[in-house]
Amino acid sequence: MAKITWLGHAAFKIDIAGSTILIDPWLDDNPTATMKASEITKADIVYVTHDHHDHLGQAFDICQRTGANFVATLELGNLASESGLQNVVGLNVGGSVQIGGIRLFVVQAFHSAARGAPTGVVVEAGGKAIYHAGDTALFGDMRLIAELYKPEVALIPIGGYYTMGPNEAAEGIRLIKPKAAIPMHYKTFPVLTQTADEFVRMVRERAPDVRVIPLRSGESYQF
Repeated sequence: MAKITWLGHAAFKIDIAGSTILIDPWLDDNPTATMKASEITKADIVYVTHDHHDHLGQAFDICQRTGANFVATLELGNLASESGLQNVVGLNVGGSVQIGGIRLFVVQAFHSAARGAPTGVVVEAGGKAIYHAGDTALFGDMRLIAELYKPEVALIPIGGYYTMGPNEAAEGIRLIKPKAAIPMHYKTFPVLTQTADEFVRMVRERAPDVRVIPLRSGESYQF
């Protein structure tokens, strides 16, 4: 059993194989978050897709308090070490790491970053795989992510402006072919798409076998 909880924007908590993984934990000053970073008391791994403030968030603070492993690109890992974190894994696109019963595969994302490169990540444990696309534009090699890792769930940005919008995200889901898709990175700012309705409709047309699950902040999906 795996449990995915949306914490708002691109932040998720994944409970799987006895471990708790946080991805992009921007919680403080996040208008869509229903909790603060100080409320996170347990984490085994914190993965950050890239260094923009709405993704790096309070990752360093959470790792300091919980002893979680901080995982990101080499450059962001170096910054974490310089900031005093002890359990740091800095790797790169195409690499992977095993931490306990969890394997993380770092995959590409088409976006920007001040340090290193933007990434997505595939979390694999207990025979299940979850793909967090990070901030990205649509790219055709999403089909390779489908072929190699066969993610059951895709967490995908739909907001437009900074990432792909509903149209491109729906096409991404057609390429990824997950069993379920959870939209993210929308309605946080006025410039972003404010609802998942268009995305839901387009996925229904292009990938009717995929279940779209628009969570409210703090809600969970189990599979």
